[in-house]
Amino acid sequence: MEQKVQTYFELKQRQKEIEQQLSVLRDEIVAYCGQQGIYETEVGSFRVKTVLQHRKEYDDQKLYASLPDPEIWRLLSKVDSHKLKSLIKLNILSEEQVSPACTVKQVTLLQVDKI
Repeated sequence: MEQKVQTYFELKQRQKEIEQQLSVLRDEIVAYCGQQGIYETEVGSFRVKTVLQHRKEYDDQKLYASLPDPEIWRLLSKVDSHKLKSLIKLNILSEEQVSPACTVKQVTLLQVDKI
């Protein structure tokens, strides 16, 4: 069992290092594409594609203050954008009610595929 625990620990350490390296490389590739003004290109035998997304993030306190009925907070309990979208879709809440609590964050996704 000690060997399994040790192996697990070592793998988790390597995972952290790999994730850090991936993050640096991702940032460099996205920056390069941005500087070149390209969203999709081929590099050697790889296809590189960047996709711009907008993600909404909500402030718990502002959202709670914007709710018409404090009991709705029980349905959310913690801001979960999927639950919030469902409440808006069901017309329990409106976009206008929650907009003061929302900020839109722009995120660039990176996709690299082997051709």
